[in-house]
Amino acid sequence: MIPGSFDYLRPTTIGEAVSALAESGEDAKVLAGGQSLMPLLRLRLALPEVLVDLDHVAELREIRDTGDSVFIGAMATHHQVIKDPLVRAHAPLIAQATATVADPAVRHRGTLGGSLAHADPAGDLPAVILALDGVLIAQSAHGPREIPAADFFEDYLTSALEPAELLLGVRIPKLGTGWGFHYEKFHRTAQAWAIVGVACGVRRANGAIEECRVALTNMGPAPVRAHEVERALLGRVATQNAFKAAAAHAAEGTAPTGDLHGSAEYREHLARVLTARALTTAAGI
Repeated sequence: MIPGSFDYLRPTTIGEAVSALAESGEDAKVLAGGQSLMPLLRLRLALPEVLVDLDHVAELREIRDTGDSVFIGAMATHHQVIKDPLVRAHAPLIAQATATVADPAVRHRGTLGGSLAHADPAGDLPAVILALDGVLIAQSAHGPREIPAADFFEDYLTSALEPAELLLGVRIPKLGTGWGFHYEKFHRTAQAWAIVGVACGVRRANGAIEECRVALTNMGPAPVRAHEVERALLGRVATQNAFKAAAAHAAEGTAPTGDLHGSAEYREHLARVLTARALTTAAGI
């Protein structure tokens, strides 16, 4: 199909992009990598009056060390994120999960910011950023705003971004030594969305678990932090039995839906199985 008509803007600076959104408001759509937006435009499921293309805003592609955290610009492509030494050193869970996104063609065009702003609960990266306690940085004509990942993903395809706000990127705290990470997902084919995914991190000391992070993909209208699993593991000796017992709580507080790929009950079962598997791998057991 052919998209509806719209005005096309191509800013080259963050200031120009923010001004374009301020002038257009709810009538505008932001084009980042375009891997999700372009199909919606072609099917006329999205009918913006203005399209703001960020491809030429070089500032938004930066990945930089900010001391106690790593900042990843919203327009950093998946391929760039996977290969970046700062990400691999201080946020390896992001690099690992990003390597499972779609296929190489999509990873060379799709962007981290586009994936997060799209807020698809079946997307891999929202749960990863949630597990890492990332902070998303937005900019409007009124100035910057920091949004914790726990507050950013509100509902299905709905984020906390205001219509005139531009996502600049995400700040990921450096967690230090002693951590192991893993992203585990179950999908029909290599390029398909996750039926269920689990992002986790485990910090061990003297054989015991001192801290644990677990977040779930596609277990509700937004990514879900599995707090009951995290609490069940604190202070426990890291064993397969301990991980399996804790993973039995993985579906608590979730609201998965059923579809052609599996019922809600099937997704709850997958959450428990995949959580145990992800925790065991992250801990190196």
